[in-house]
Amino acid sequence: MTLPNKITLLRLILIPVMVVFMMIPSWNDLQIFNTTIGINELIVATIFTIAAFTDFLDGYLARKNNQITTFGKFLDPIADKVLVITAMIYLVSTTRIAVWPVVIVIFREFVVTGVRLLAVEKGTVIAASPYGKIKTAATMVALLIMLFSDFGLPLLVGDIVWYIAIFFTLLSGLDYVLKNKAVIFESM
Repeated sequence: MTLPNKITLLRLILIPVMVVFMMIPSWNDLQIFNTTIGINELIVATIFTIAAFTDFLDGYLARKNNQITTFGKFLDPIADKVLVITAMIYLVSTTRIAVWPVVIVIFREFVVTGVRLLAVEKGTVIAASPYGKIKTAATMVALLIMLFSDFGLPLLVGDIVWYIAIFFTLLSGLDYVLKNKAVIFESM
């Protein structure tokens, strides 16, 4: 097994650990970034940060060392989606974010995955769009800001970055469908 695949597996292992700390009631609040955060919330945010970094690291190492594998292509996006959705569900449970944007994100992921499956069946590989890359970056930044109790910034800052991420989620999903409509209609 390649190092990038081991790093992807580490990300998957970190997710249930993060969930355990999400379920623990807050204890011993700390003052960080001019805001109060519970130790368990800090642990959740730290685990998310480490896991998000492994997303960058595994891809970088796989490309740099020419270790791109079918297993990695399959598992990496799943690990990313589960990590992001887990963080979003946590933020919904804390009432930091509403449910409807999370539903949009999940719906978009199902649509894009479905289109990718159709394309694979036709022997086509679909490259990631620039909008999708912006969506991913904005989503990770928004989640980091909100998980770290907005870094002492006004809540509006986290909200602005979050809604930028949702905008690019919609835009990238629409772009994905429009650019691949031939694959979709051929399958009907």
